[in-house]
Amino acid sequence: MKKVNSITLTVFLSLAIMAGISCIEQKPYNSPPGYDLNNPIKYFMPESLTEISGIAFHHGKNDTIYAEQDEAGKVYYFKQGDKQVTNVKFGKPGDFEDIAILGEQVIMLRSDGVLFVFPFKEMRGGNVQNILKFNEILPQGEYEGLYADEQAGQVYVMCKHCSMDNTAKTNTIFAFNLSPNGTIKQAAQYSLNVRDIEAQLGQKRIAFHPSAIAKNKNTNEWYIVSSVNKIIVVTDANFKVKMVYPINPSLFIQPEGIAFDSQNNLYISNEGDKITPGTVYRFNYKK
Repeated sequence: MKKVNSITLTVFLSLAIMAGISCIEQKPYNSPPGYDLNNPIKYFMPESLTEISGIAFHHGKNDTIYAEQDEAGKVYYFKQGDKQVTNVKFGKPGDFEDIAILGEQVIMLRSDGVLFVFPFKEMRGGNVQNILKFNEILPQGEYEGLYADEQAGQVYVMCKHCSMDNTAKTNTIFAFNLSPNGTIKQAAQYSLNVRDIEAQLGQKRIAFHPSAIAKNKNTNEWYIVSSVNKIIVVTDANFKVKMVYPINPSLFIQPEGIAFDSQNNLYISNEGDKITPGTVYRFNYKK
């Protein structure tokens, strides 16, 4: 009799745990105005983009998504929902973390803060030759977030973990002017107060390590993704924190890239692994 009760209890507990997990997974998460982060349109990446990281658009046109992946000195591009992916080599393998396109220049960010700039037309032509490499334009550290603001004509790079930052308190963002010939010159520097994120979350001493950054041109707000913390931080134009949105970890397994198209639709890319494919999620903007 005891054996039957033990089995019954085990089954009951298992069902209770499964039900609890189901409830957690189905919990609706709050979203920024105009978006529903609980219901994306999902695009599954081929094996070549399992480790997809940054994503970008050319002049905001959503007919083609441009991307890069860890460890490959290549730019990948494809149409939404299309399984055919084109790639163009621009350099040696390296830990590349993000991509941006400003005007007619492509900018690639390596995790050590080195930037590579080359003409968009050469990339689309399949033969990248004129590459500018900027080795010491950023302080020592680890970088993952890159964004090109066409209206301002500037490129923004955000520290993930920099020697100049106490990451328990601040994260630094660098703005650069990009000339038509691809040269870069620092223009401004900003600081994000991590204490403001903690206050929004009701937590203390979080280690904030952002993995992607993009500007919502409709609201002039910055959207910053942290894969480690599983949050999206929304700030004003000067990086003062306005809202923090926890995101569903069962949906956003490893969010590494973020972008908006010209129609204000939001895209977030997720790195995959040996079992799970890489993905790009699209969240349609609704007024």
